[in-house]
Amino acid sequence: MTIQSVRIFEPVNAFSQTSRRSSPKPPPHIWHASDPPFKGFQPALSDGYKHSTSSTAIVIDNGSSLVRAGWSFDKAPRLSIPANVARYRDRKLNRTCMYVGYDAFADATTRGQIRNAFEPGSSIVANWDVMEGILDYTFLKLGLGGLDEGIGRPVLMTEPVANLGYSRKTMTELLFECYSASSVAYGIDALLSYRYNKGKNGLVVSSSHSSTHVIPVLDSKPIMSSVSRLNWGGYHGADYLLKLLRLKYPTFPGKMTESQAQEMVRDHCYISQDFDGEMRRYLDWTGFEDRDHLIQYPFTEHVVVEKTEEELTKIAERKKESGRRLQEQAAKMRLDKLVRKEQELEYFKDLQQRLANQTKKEIKRLLDEDEFKDEAQLDRMIKELEKSVRKARSKDIGGPENPEEEEEQTFPLLEVPDEQLDEAGLKQKRHQRLMKSGVEARARAKLEKEQEKARVAEEERQDEARRQNDLNGWLEGKRAARAASKAFRQSKRKLTWMQAYLQKIKERDRLKADLGNRKSLASQMRMKTLANLASDQPGRKRRRGGDDDNFGANDDDWGVYRTVQTGDQSEDEEEEDLGAGLKNIEAQLLQYDTMFTENNTLEAQSDWTKSLIHAFLRGPRPFDPESQKETHQIHLNVERIRVPEIVFQPAIAGLDQAGLVEIVADMVNQRFTSAQDRDALLKDVFLTGGNTLFRGFDERFSRDLRSVLPTEATLSVRHAGDSMNDAWRGAAQWAREPGFAAMSVTREEYSEKGSEYLKEHNRGNSAAG
Repeated sequence: MTIQSVRIFEPVNAFSQTSRRSSPKPPPHIWHASDPPFKGFQPALSDGYKHSTSSTAIVIDNGSSLVRAGWSFDKAPRLSIPANVARYRDRKLNRTCMYVGYDAFADATTRGQIRNAFEPGSSIVANWDVMEGILDYTFLKLGLGGLDEGIGRPVLMTEPVANLGYSRKTMTELLFECYSASSVAYGIDALLSYRYNKGKNGLVVSSSHSSTHVIPVLDSKPIMSSVSRLNWGGYHGADYLLKLLRLKYPTFPGKMTESQAQEMVRDHCYISQDFDGEMRRYLDWTGFEDRDHLIQYPFTEHVVVEKTEEELTKIAERKKESGRRLQEQAAKMRLDKLVRKEQELEYFKDLQQRLANQTKKEIKRLLDEDEFKDEAQLDRMIKELEKSVRKARSKDIGGPENPEEEEEQTFPLLEVPDEQLDEAGLKQKRHQRLMKSGVEARARAKLEKEQEKARVAEEERQDEARRQNDLNGWLEGKRAARAASKAFRQSKRKLTWMQAYLQKIKERDRLKADLGNRKSLASQMRMKTLANLASDQPGRKRRRGGDDDNFGANDDDWGVYRTVQTGDQSEDEEEEDLGAGLKNIEAQLLQYDTMFTENNTLEAQSDWTKSLIHAFLRGPRPFDPESQKETHQIHLNVERIRVPEIVFQPAIAGLDQAGLVEIVADMVNQRFTSAQDRDALLKDVFLTGGNTLFRGFDERFSRDLRSVLPTEATLSVRHAGDSMNDAWRGAAQWAREPGFAAMSVTREEYSEKGSEYLKEHNRGNSAAG
């Protein structure tokens, strides 16, 4: 059947595969690798500016993951973009283009120029050019573009815990000098989220994109001197997963990006309630189909397109007709070639007869006309043509087959002393010596091969006789031979048999290629060996500078080399199979030993269904390395619980810090000695931040914290209503309060007291302990 292979882009669909020994498994659930998060054009929302007044604040949650912005009277942020900016020079327009937020993922050109405003892994602004571009884009989308006098509105912006004075100072200068804000205020996102969720006394645990903080709050006032920090957040988890996957799949053909890693952490990871126990059982086959998540990346697959019977019939007829025409042309060409050879043979025979009664001078002239060196070369040409003509007649025109036995080669010049030979005779003598060496070597190899076949046949006969006479003893011997063969194979740890076999084939092919090149080292060494064999004293060691042998210096000598290479070389030789002996022994044990089953064979013992590495890399199904679809797949299994576990056990990622539970326990038990304060903190443990949204986070945190607290302590853990947006909503709620203006730094105060001036309040870093 004729098929055609074409390359197409196949959409990713779920497929089913069959286990080697069990019933077909259900098709796996496939998650697609996400595309770059480009969301298209977002129009400016100018209606908010129209409804605002001079006292309406612009609220910006300046997070390292997403920047959220809106008006203080909004229920939710109007704008939510990543803190990215891409700039590149458009040569056609001769201008620099800038893409902000999700627009930076528009195409490959912009994605390659993305710059983030924050220092990697932190909430500190490091690139102020990018930060200015983000603020330009934010105010433009809020309907504040084109205002010559600036925004003219108060700005409330979030900042990280213990923000650097230089960073806050630069941001204040930027808002006042560049955008003409009427007033500026800063607040900590975790505290704003806590106040929005009606918290007054409690422990705020904020695990965000860049870090994790524990902030104690008493009487609505944060105790900033007792704040503890864990240098791990959502960014670090995605980066850690990306490193694990690149280590797990070092030759993965697809490109794994940070945005894809963040989505994998968000959609597939969860907190284990018994990490050590679940890690030990995670790769067990029972229920492994549910635990192993398969991520499919885009791929291009070879799809075989089968033709209809009618098309196949037409193709076969065309091939048959084409083959017939080619055969006719080839037969005609062979016939013409045969006629030419017969004419040449007749001419050379006539020349040989004419040389019979000529002088040496006339003989040399006649031979030079036909480019022959001597009469011996003419004789060889006549013999070759006669042999070729006989073969062509019997094959092409159906002539009588009279295969003559190959005459035994003779080497008469070897018995003639060198003094009786001229220069041409000496060369011919060397050639005969080489030919004799090759004939003797082939004869020895043929004899050794026949002796080896006879020895193997005799061993098989004796082995069969032992099996018939003493079956138990024969089985014991086979078991011992199999154990020895298996031990020998397993001892090859650095180079498996298949690798050694392939390496041996490559070495043989390389040697053949080198021998075909007269300038290669192998060819030169072979030529030296031939020259040594052709020398009058082959056993004598040559001295440097004293060797007058110039055999091989002329191109004609290489013709002798090619002549020596002809003949039977390795057509009858078989490549050694290092695994054939083991397979033969196992086949005999399967036939005669009732205790030896298929499960005892080496192939069954190396089954993928018993391989822990296969389960880790390829999941609970067989893997086809030739399938582009399967080579573009990532299997998430132990990573699903290993990555989020680092918040509780930072040592997993090499972080020299205590875990979240240890930090909270140390703060409650050691820093707050008053039982009243400790009870107030434990009665309202508030979890916020995107890194606390893992499934099972609340249960694991509550259980582990309960185990390190006094038995009489009352513990209550609650979660933010919306961990992602409650910080912005808390800031907007604060901006609507009557006392917000008094907590903001006005433009007059900025001009009078400088950019480092900051007012104290209970929602930011300025709160006094």
